Amino acid sequence: MTQDNPLLDFSDLPRFADIRAEHVGPAIAALLEENRAVIAGLEKNTGPVTWDQFVEPLENANEKLNRAWGIVSHLNSVADTPEMRATYNENQPAVTEFSTEVGQNLNLFAGYKSLQQSPDFTNLPQARKTIIQNEIRGFQLSGAELSEDKKLRFAEIQEKHAALSTKFSENLLDTTKAYSLFIENAADLKGLPEDVIQAAKNAAEADSKPGFKFTLHLPSYVPLLQYSENRQNRETIYRAYVTKASELGVKPEWDNSNIMAELLRLRKEEASLLGYQNFAEVSLVSKMAESPAQVNQFLEDLAKRARPYAEKDLAELRAFAADELGISDMQAWDTAFASEKLRQQRYAFSEQEVKEYFPEHKVIDGLFRVIQTLFAVNIKPDQAGTWHKDVKFYRIEKNGALVGQFYLDLYARNGKSGGAWMNDARGRRLTQQGVQTPVAYLICNFSAPVTMNGVEKPALFSHDEVITLFHEFGHGLHHLLTKVDDLSVSGLSGVEWDAVELPSQFMENFCWEWDVLQHMTSHVDTGAALPRTLYDKMIAAKNFQSGLQMLRQVEFSIFDMRLHDAFEPNGTQSVQDILKEVRTQVAVMQPPEFNRFAHSFSHIFSGGYAAGYYSYKWAEVLSADAYAAFEEHASESGSTLSRAVGEKFQTEVLEAGGSRPALASFKAFRGREPNIDALLRHNGMSA
Repeated sequence: MTQDNPLLDFSDLPRFADIRAEHVGPAIAALLEENRAVIAGLEKNTGPVTWDQFVEPLENANEKLNRAWGIVSHLNSVADTPEMRATYNENQPAVTEFSTEVGQNLNLFAGYKSLQQSPDFTNLPQARKTIIQNEIRGFQLSGAELSEDKKLRFAEIQEKHAALSTKFSENLLDTTKAYSLFIENAADLKGLPEDVIQAAKNAAEADSKPGFKFTLHLPSYVPLLQYSENRQNRETIYRAYVTKASELGVKPEWDNSNIMAELLRLRKEEASLLGYQNFAEVSLVSKMAESPAQVNQFLEDLAKRARPYAEKDLAELRAFAADELGISDMQAWDTAFASEKLRQQRYAFSEQEVKEYFPEHKVIDGLFRVIQTLFAVNIKPDQAGTWHKDVKFYRIEKNGALVGQFYLDLYARNGKSGGAWMNDARGRRLTQQGVQTPVAYLICNFSAPVTMNGVEKPALFSHDEVITLFHEFGHGLHHLLTKVDDLSVSGLSGVEWDAVELPSQFMENFCWEWDVLQHMTSHVDTGAALPRTLYDKMIAAKNFQSGLQMLRQVEFSIFDMRLHDAFEPNGTQSVQDILKEVRTQVAVMQPPEFNRFAHSFSHIFSGGYAAGYYSYKWAEVLSADAYAAFEEHASESGSTLSRAVGEKFQTEVLEAGGSRPALASFKAFRGREPNIDALLRHNGMSA
């Protein structure tokens, strides 16, 4: 019965312990029926269109559906089971169909246009004006103005697209789960850190097999590539990793080749139906960037600036590999290993040495300290049902009042999608009962605690993982600290996609500050804080190979834009051909022919970044420039942890959410337009 369905209980937090796959179908069916009834009632209303009588009922009904489906989507990403996957795939078409149905409803479209044209529009709060304008744009991009036959085709495209994107992710998850590299001889593990060896030993024992088990999950894959002195093992796991979900992978049925091609065809057709030349133009309608040409010019300029530094980085690495490591023909599976050795020689420290100063509890405490100092809030442990025993739950308070809550799921495991992300479980809005506080999911894939000689050691994070955690928490702050009372533009909702990364990349900068690291480090064995000498070495090495790293991100961004701008999906070139073409143009080191990066590029094929991957670099201009305000304070006070500057960033950027254009929020904080100088300086590329 629907009244007993936990997915239909919106009184509080999700009841994860009670949710079963069999609840999904009835819950979604009931919510779709309820939403359609609300819409039918609005269509019958012949009176004047007002916010309270028109928008409010729509938002109420839509929020319930989004929250319930959001729980299902979340579980499908973090706790994959055959039953949950099956019910997700069974119900996704109905949800997609309804979304398209609403987006093409001319009566609803007319209602929003009536609101925009009414005399009362000018008196509405800015947030509500933005919502109305966004909705009108949304109806146009959903095909509301198309003829009936084109609407039907548009709807078919949306349903097929959603199913293919899901299948892309499933193939990637399945091929990652299926692969194992067992190494029986301990001598073949030379160079690997002790905790990595122990984790591999524990993994093999869990499978009742001898030796050591390595997988394609990043906490297992990266150390093997970075530290193993066995070149054959590095090549073996590299080859497996870069051929995931491709025709060269584990199983033919997990090959994403045809899925990528079909997704690009569908996007091209969608753009054509809407009157655009390509999908890149469609994507940019709701972003800060004005045109594909502007984005391409931005990326080409970055590539031009980064290339000399990348060429220098590569020449140094090749010479070091040949002279010091005896690798005269450096290959892709050698670069991480050689880079780590070069870093150790040049700066006299290793990433593993740094990692031992970042136990989980200290990192979390340090992260919370930064947030509490900057934004005058308190973060405390809280209680809630979760989807896994390792998940933790917290609350954020200000002056004793609840601001928001978040789940923290840090460790990699089977059944959990790779990568790191933030998602909203519930958004902030003002209801008749008061303020509904926001709730977030914060997901990472770090190494779990390891038991050594019968003693459990805390999880240790690399400095890169610490940066990732701060990054995702920046998204979380954007969602949790909003003060906008209207759901559609509170938090990240309504923020231009190429500005969404501003708070996340902004937060990364604090991971390099001495007055931050002093309070978030404690050696796993001695308890000592990070020594100043080691910190100084880290700072000296901060821009180690920054040219190569920037050029790599630019390569991915250009590839994404090329696929959605100039690529003809029905032509003679394949996605792999385009990737090779872009690499020839941009990369200073060509990967091997068998590299199938695109087949696992989930950002653009299943993650919402299609014709938008450039956002990372676009927003990094904003974030670096925003952080420069804190650096300016530090030049006077000695610390970037400024409550005064933090309060202004909180007020003008985080609290404003999507209620106004991102550029307006940036200018309100900085007092001017953004410029690229801080980004180049942070990457060691300033003149």
